[in-house]
Amino acid sequence: MNINGKELAHGIIQGGMGIGVSLSELAGNVAKEGCMGVISSVNIGFKEPDFLKNPFEANIRALKEHIKKAKEISGGKGLIGVNIMVAVSHYEETVKAAIAAGADAIISGAGLPLKLAELVKNTNTLFAPIVSSKKAALLLCKTFSQKSGILPDFIVIEGHKAGGHLGFSRENLEEDTCQENLDILKEVLEVIKPFEEKFHKKIRVFLGGGIFTGKDMADAINAGADGVQIGTRFIATDECDASDTFKQVIVDSTPDDIRIIKSPVGMPARAVYTPLLQSLEKGKTFFAEKCNNCLTACPKGDKVPYCISRALIAAVEGNREEGLFFCGENASRVKEILSVKNLINELLTDCSANLTAGNISI
Repeated sequence: MNINGKELAHGIIQGGMGIGVSLSELAGNVAKEGCMGVISSVNIGFKEPDFLKNPFEANIRALKEHIKKAKEISGGKGLIGVNIMVAVSHYEETVKAAIAAGADAIISGAGLPLKLAELVKNTNTLFAPIVSSKKAALLLCKTFSQKSGILPDFIVIEGHKAGGHLGFSRENLEEDTCQENLDILKEVLEVIKPFEEKFHKKIRVFLGGGIFTGKDMADAINAGADGVQIGTRFIATDECDASDTFKQVIVDSTPDDIRIIKSPVGMPARAVYTPLLQSLEKGKTFFAEKCNNCLTACPKGDKVPYCISRALIAAVEGNREEGLFFCGENASRVKEILSVKNLINELLTDCSANLTAGNISI
């Protein structure tokens, strides 16, 4: 498919997963298979020697290096995107750095990326907001068109079964009253249509949050999506940048292990119920010795029971006792670790078998 001048052979976006779960190795290999590999920018410089002393400089340096490396791995195939959360400190600088480093696309959520269009305008980088409702899609299209005179190149819908921070209330998540993916998709397609007609531009739409099989992908495409975003299944791949321990935590998880938690930044999130969460439930605290101000929304210091950045870094480095392991609702369905190539082939083959007549482009 063509996304505003850039070609994507298959309608699969590998979800951006931080901290350090989706870096150049995973993103590059996903792109190599003709899909969009996505690097997560959040605290991407955690391995840099000066990370604690100069987090901003370390993150920008590492981001540029990972984009370069991912493009080398991809061999010029697919696309390399960067997921940049609105909630991070230095959001605008990070977007500009990703563009300068040659990112094919910027995907942005964890808040409304109201400034993204202006930052990306007149560059060769595609941009996409992440939304969880038609209301958000409408607001963003209005804002982008009125303030910058452009529309997003594509939109990523994240449903309530996604991993990490979620765009739904904890009450709706726990009571299972969230709007279903295909209903959100239908409404988003409806609200963006007038904008597409006015600007004579096609906005591609990718559906994410709980997409697990090729049939799930086919259901999305049959309902009008251009493709899907998949996160959790890519954790359990040989090329994923996370530790083997992280991958095994996903493989070993059971349905009862997948919990909705309250993040230190105040948002509901989904993670595996490992020792850290068990200890927090008992009232224990894990304050950060040094805060690097990575998230603008975090109350910081002893106002939060633990540092989410340190916990996510511990997970990606293989510390099962102290790590926070974000995952999607279907994590317990993952039973083995595959290569990226085999996973994508499985998804595409299954998708093709379930597409209705006329939907042949995957």
